[in-house]
Amino acid sequence: MHVLSGGAAAAVVQSVQAEFEHITGSRIDGTFSAVGMMRDKLLGGAPCDVIILTRPLIDQLIASGHVVPGSARSLGLVKTGVAVRSGTAHPSVNTREALHAAMCAAQGIYFPDPDKATAGIHFMNVLQALGLNESLQSRFRVFPNGATAMAAMAKSEESGLIGCTQVTEINYTQGVDLVDVLPAEFELSTDYTLGICTGAQAPEQAQILAQLLVGPASAQVRRQGGFEF
Repeated sequence: MHVLSGGAAAAVVQSVQAEFEHITGSRIDGTFSAVGMMRDKLLGGAPCDVIILTRPLIDQLIASGHVVPGSARSLGLVKTGVAVRSGTAHPSVNTREALHAAMCAAQGIYFPDPDKATAGIHFMNVLQALGLNESLQSRFRVFPNGATAMAAMAKSEESGLIGCTQVTEINYTQGVDLVDVLPAEFELSTDYTLGICTGAQAPEQAQILAQLLVGPASAQVRRQGGFEF
């Protein structure tokens, strides 16, 4: 069972993997990274039975014939948040002014790909709105996806670090803490949605996996990570 997924849903897929493999006898081969990168892999011909992206990207793939119409199902909404390394002070980030000050005080700013990752694209827009996209460029620490960015921040020996990505990628990563979601004027709430691919080799098994991912089997893990549903 081939799964292509945005990094925000990685832990959800992993939480139902054992149950799916027990039910079907098939193993899950999952790839997790920025949603734009996962879309491009599908369009490039990568094998895929179930794909998990943002709702607009799934809708595009339905329109282009890559995802079965009517198969889209939401895992829940995920907000974008600010993180620091565990054990360090939590700055105030709940207003434009506070967020600006926190970014200016940071020695390293960790976030996902500003071209392919949902949170990375959005965060770069926030930095531009704050007038910091050029002045703080030397402090940017950019990674392919939010989970990788948070893991790198957790292991870094630099001091004065801050990061921004989907709250799930913060909550599921040991060594970093969620400080808060972005201020209301910069809020981004992303609907992570699965679709069954028209090229699925095992469509019946894909349906079983889809039900596990959006149903009670994964509900606790989704809530713990910050999915709202």
